[in-house]
Parts: sequence; structure tokens; C-alpha cells
Amino acid sequence: MLHWGIVGVIPSTTGERCRIKRHSGGHMFPRLLLLITLLSLPQTSLAQQSGRVGPPPPDSCPVTKASDRPFVPPWPYDSEPYPSGSWFGTNRLWIAPPAFGVWRGLGTYALDGPAFRQKMQWWRQGYDYRTEPKPKLKITGKRLDAPALPLMAEVSNVSGPQPSMMVGMSFPTLGCWEITGHYEDDELTFIVWLGK
Repeated sequence: MLHWGIVGVIPSTTGERCRIKRHSGGHMFPRLLLLITLLSLPQTSLAQQSGRVGPPPPDSCPVTKASDRPFVPPWPYDSEPYPSGSWFGTNRLWIAPPAFGVWRGLGTYALDGPAFRQKMQWWRQGYDYRTEPKPKLKITGKRLDAPALPLMAEVSNVSGPQPSMMVGMSFPTLGCWEITGHYEDDELTFIVWLGK
């Protein structure tokens, strides 16, 4: 059996010669193997996920950028959703839209036909998954730049210290999409470009 070890010099506090101590065990090899495996996986860069890679959306698609209407949610929610990101909305309903208004490289999902799938969290001050296990949030969406079927959405809850509502959206095509969240009398709309 192969054992990886760490050899170290331990200084003596009594003035004697230093001794060398060998630590052995089987922990180093699995860690090294995991590191090599992770480094060899194909990676989608954070820039690509946030829409910075690839052509910008066409001028005919007025995408909502996180900085268009920055919002700071009430305590105890985080002041920013992700590094360099910002919230969009009001205390009644808010989201963390893609920083550049673009979602690229969405996975496909087949229900009645191929669709592009994205998940997104929505927040509301006072939302409690324990008293509202099935959120009242309704999501609608329409393509603005060409005829298309509307998006389909399913809503569930996310527990934890900052409860939220998770929305799974299925888009029938790529393009310019207007998405609106409706919660009782409140509504929040944003526009996003879905690209390859």
C-alpha cells in the first residue's frame, strides 16, 4: 500500500539536535487525486455564466441590469447577492438579476419539447416557508422579439435564515424575454436576453 507522508523538522527546545518526524497516512493521495480531477474538468467561467462572454444583447432588447435600480433589502438579508452584484426590486418583491442582463449556455430540459431551463430565487420581506409552504408567487413571461409560447414556471420554497422562493423557468426559445413575478398585489418585471 502506498502511503504519502509529510517530513518535517521539529526544533528542539532543550538545545539538542533537531529531529525529523515523519507523518504517514493515506490522506494526501486522495486529496491530490481529487485536485487533479477537479482541475481537469471542463469549466464554465463565472464571466460566461454572468453573460460577459459573447456578443451583447441586441439594442432591440432593453435588458434589465442589476445596476438599473439597485436595492438594499431590509435586515437580516444580505446587502449584495453575490460579489459585484446587486439586488433589483422593492421590500415587497426582489431578485438578483444577471449583472449584464444576459443568461448564456442554459441547459435544455424536455417536457413537451426542448426548453431552456433556469432557476432563480425571489425574495419578499416577511415571507415564511413554514406558514406558506406553497408560495403565492406566480411567474409569467413572454418573448418580446419574436412570437413564442410563454415560459412555464414552477415555484417552491427555500428554507433557512433568509427564506425565499425558488422558481424553475422553462423557456421554449432563446431571445429577449420579459419576466414578471406576481405576489398578491405586488409585481416585479425584468427583461433578460437568453443567448447561446
